[in-house]
Amino acid sequence: MKDKEKERGGLQQSFLTGVIALVFLLVGYQTALLVHRAAVVKIAANRDEPDTVFVYVEPEGVAQRSDSEHMDSVGRKPSGIVRRNAHHSSRAQAVRRNVPYPAPESFRFNPNTATVEDFCRLGFTVKQSEAIDAYRRKGGRFCRKSDFAKSYVVSDSIYRRLEQYIDIPLLDLNTADSTALDDLPGIGGWYASKIIEYRNSLGGYSSKEQLMEIYRFDQQKYDALSDLVTVTEPYLYQLWTLPADSLRKHPYIRNYETAKAIVMFRDHTPPDSWTIENLRTAGIISPESAGKLKSVVNK
Repeated sequence: MKDKEKERGGLQQSFLTGVIALVFLLVGYQTALLVHRAAVVKIAANRDEPDTVFVYVEPEGVAQRSDSEHMDSVGRKPSGIVRRNAHHSSRAQAVRRNVPYPAPESFRFNPNTATVEDFCRLGFTVKQSEAIDAYRRKGGRFCRKSDFAKSYVVSDSIYRRLEQYIDIPLLDLNTADSTALDDLPGIGGWYASKIIEYRNSLGGYSSKEQLMEIYRFDQQKYDALSDLVTVTEPYLYQLWTLPADSLRKHPYIRNYETAKAIVMFRDHTPPDSWTIENLRTAGIISPESAGKLKSVVNK
């Protein structure tokens, strides 16, 4: 009898221990779910209010549009300061992709540099955002706002909402490299090299209209890209200080005799008479050269 009571007591104690263990297991499971849910919420919150870093990068031949002096989400100020999201682990990135985004945001962005995450925040799905990124990685570029509107993943309603926020920087002709120039409509490698070659001959562009002085660069070609380029700091040619050897290399002079005559004019006249008009009146330069030099010399 005593043995049966002892056995029954042992079973009750084992059952109680099992119940306690099960309770702890359930509590632990619920706690794990709570911690996981909190972690997901935190990661998603960081995505929706991104932690960012600001870095300085060398200019790549672009200049901000005049109506865009403040920083957009991924754009560049004239100073070369760029906003980038901080680095996150692959697991965190996976959570970011799978958690639905809140209501679409509207902020200034450059469709050529915005991240997949930025496009998601703007209201695109992950698949749409990755499609835009794939297009860019294959060499695609949005030169104008209308180019972005033509993308098959950009609906009319989204474009109407975002049009005023699209900020595609103008290309600065005095700092752009051949790759950036090659991307302009109707340019290609040959004209890109000619633009740089002529820039070196001039010393720098004073206005974007000087592009039409390049061989075979006509009005039609200029009109196709004039709204995409700029000259942020117009170059002023140092006509009144350079020696004859340097003057003769300029496209508006191109003659050693003319260059020497300019130097002689400087040497034998007072500085207050050093004007393009006086050079023309003296017969040193032609009316055509005078017209061109007036636009690149400070007086």
